[in-house]
Formats: sequence, C-alpha cells, structure tokens
Amino acid sequence: MSERHYDPEIAPIVPSLPTTSDWSDMPKARSAMVEMIEQLTNQHEPEGVTWTDPTIPGPAGDPEVSVRVYHPDGAEGPLPGVLWIHGGGFCLGSIESEHVGAAGAAVHAEAVVVSVEYRLAPEHPFPAGIEDCYAALVWMAKNGGELGIDVDHLAVAGGSAGGGMAAGTALVARDRGGPNLSFQLLNIPELDDRLETSSMKQFTDTPLWNRPNAIVSWRYYLGDMLGGDVSPYAAPARAEDLSGLPPAYVSTMEYDPLRDEGLIYAMRLLEHGVSVELHQFPGTFHGSSLVGGAEVSKRSSREMLDALRRGLRR
Repeated sequence: MSERHYDPEIAPIVPSLPTTSDWSDMPKARSAMVEMIEQLTNQHEPEGVTWTDPTIPGPAGDPEVSVRVYHPDGAEGPLPGVLWIHGGGFCLGSIESEHVGAAGAAVHAEAVVVSVEYRLAPEHPFPAGIEDCYAALVWMAKNGGELGIDVDHLAVAGGSAGGGMAAGTALVARDRGGPNLSFQLLNIPELDDRLETSSMKQFTDTPLWNRPNAIVSWRYYLGDMLGGDVSPYAAPARAEDLSGLPPAYVSTMEYDPLRDEGLIYAMRLLEHGVSVELHQFPGTFHGSSLVGGAEVSKRSSREMLDALRRGLRR
C-alpha cells in the first residue's frame, strides 16, 4: 500500500476518525452521524436566509415528501432553483444534517434551495429515494411562481450518495422529459455499485468512508436488485448514454474510494459532449471538508459554490 500524505491541516484529526461503521442498528448509526458532524463542524444557525418546511406530493402511490425551502434574504426574484440532496450512503443523513450547507448554498448562489427528505435504505431501497428526489424537482418546476424560482434555471446538487442521486435525478429528468436542468453539482459522488475501480480496491481503511462501508451501502440501497440488472438511475456509472445531460461540476478527494468513479464519470460526460468542470483535491479524504478550518476545505467549498452560482446563470 502506498504511503498517504494527508494535507498538514487535516492530518492531525485522522487518527481520531472512525474507519469502520456498524450499520446493523440504523437508528444508532444515524444518531452517530449527527453527533460526529456536530463535533467536527461546530455549526451555527445560518444567517442571511429564511426557510420553510412544507410537505409536497410524493411519487404516484407513495407517501408525501418533506422538503425544506431556503430563500436568501433580500434577494430579488425570481431566482434560480437548486434541488439539494443530502449524503449518507443512501442510508443516513437528513435535511437537518444538510441544514447549514443548504442554507449556505442559497446565500452564496443567490438561489432558492429545496432540500429533500428522501426515503432512506434499507427500509426503503431503490427506487424510493430517487423517486422522492424527482418528485421534489417536478414540484419545484410546477410551483416556480409561488416559490420565486426561475424555472429556466434549475440545478441538482449533492455530495457523496447525494451526488450520486443528483446524477441519477438528472438522468431521470432527461429520460422522462422532465424539468430542464441547467447544471448538476456532483460533489464526491457515489456512482458505481460494481466497486471495481483502483481507488475502491485500494482504500479499505480510510477514515469516514472506505470499501467495506461502500459494500454495505450498496447492498442496502439496491436490495433485491443487488447483483442483478442494476438501473443507471441507481448507479449512474452504468448509464451507457450520457448525452443531453446538463453541464456538471465534479469534485473528488485523493484518498477516497469514490475518487476514480467520480473522475471516470466526469471524463465520460465530456466524451458525450457534456461540459464539465473537474477538480481533484490533494491530501484529502471522503468527508475531510468537515474539517472546515483547513485551507483545502475552504477552497473546495468556495470553488463548489462558485461553480454552482455560475452554472445556474448560464
């Protein structure tokens, strides 16, 4: 195994971070994620933004979906709209865990951000979560006037599993003739259930996310589909045709098992005529941006939000 050279501002915290996760008790695992985020980030209540918590129609025949809608204070509309999809390996996370990030995106990008509380695996395997996300996107487009959204400038955005689901939602929207998207922001995305890339094979003990975690994540998310004919809406890396998708910003972290699938997806988007901005951050690992004081974390966050702002106004 090659030596790892973590960024000097991040390296001191690596020994204290978990390299294994027990997902046998999902309520406990979800609580542990919330506690870890609170300990690492010391988050404060967002400023410069107002939010509401409506419930919207779910997919046909399924339950309603909770969303949180963020409006930047003082911004004159209509504004671009962003569907914000939280991460957590398809099994963890919530609109609460993404509260500060979604609010910050609304302020920085001067956009209406809709964060979606999609159904989680393993209780609700694919396609429940992605259908909830698509339902939220359709709701945004149908209610743009009431929400103050310019429906000609819509984006999907997410990190980790949320990045994979953002990519999947973009595929669904293209194939169903749904809302026209201007941009997709795929931050350290989880895209490929086959687990065959070099980085996925190499990083078996990296902090916060590694191959063993990925195996459990996909097993829970795919359910009965595991090992069979996996939909590209679940694993966008399996999509044969990536043409006609919106321009993308893709970010990856050096010591992340998801690194190579993000890089490969970005290159395949380019091959299919999709404009892509790609950044691979050195010395980082999956979730290292939670160490918010590190310069590389500040840079990655700033660049991501700048890209979102630009992409929404093309």
